[in-house]
Amino acid sequence: MSKIFPKSANKLPLQIVIYLGVLAGIATAGVTYYMTPKYTRVGYAPVQPVPFSHAKHVQEVGLDCRYCHSNVDKSYHSNVPTSQTCMNCHNQIKTTSPLLKPIRDSYATGEAVPWVWIHQTPDYAYFNHSIHVNRGVSCVECHGKVNEMDVVTHMQPLSMGFCIECHRNPEARIRNPKDVFNLDSKRLAEQGDAGVKQAATFVHDWKVKPPQSCSGCHR
Repeated sequence: MSKIFPKSANKLPLQIVIYLGVLAGIATAGVTYYMTPKYTRVGYAPVQPVPFSHAKHVQEVGLDCRYCHSNVDKSYHSNVPTSQTCMNCHNQIKTTSPLLKPIRDSYATGEAVPWVWIHQTPDYAYFNHSIHVNRGVSCVECHGKVNEMDVVTHMQPLSMGFCIECHRNPEARIRNPKDVFNLDSKRLAEQGDAGVKQAATFVHDWKVKPPQSCSGCHR
């Protein structure tokens, strides 16, 4: 056999193991890097059963976020508006628009409009909307300038790293609570030295201490 295979062939099994290990490492690193919300979610803008323009309803009409998402400052969950909410206006405006037929059908039958969820918290993570908005975290921090969107798009990765970055330095992100639902407002830290001081005072006085341990979000 020694005449058939050269002596260097004795190293072949070890080389194969090393190559396979390197290949597995590269594959794992690639999947870990690219299979994250930054790559799989950011930019996601599904077609909805009813084309709803936030730009028109917020910028032009002047609706407050809480008119439709009425539980966002009271509950862990930001609710999607019912067809009743839509019909409060559309029983008089665009009453025969074919684009609004799913809304009218939902109102008549009681069947929910099959909206496509865009921002979804994983089952293994806990997130409470009311805690954040009542402590000066604006919708825009996680959802982007929704008030300017004709089609709602997933703007931020909402990954663990994204959340932890804010939890480590909440002073840099918070707004005056009265500005939370004004998506054109500025963070306190962006309003000069007085704003930075106000942010630090707010965090201290309101005992804003976002958890940084695993149990804070993984319960």
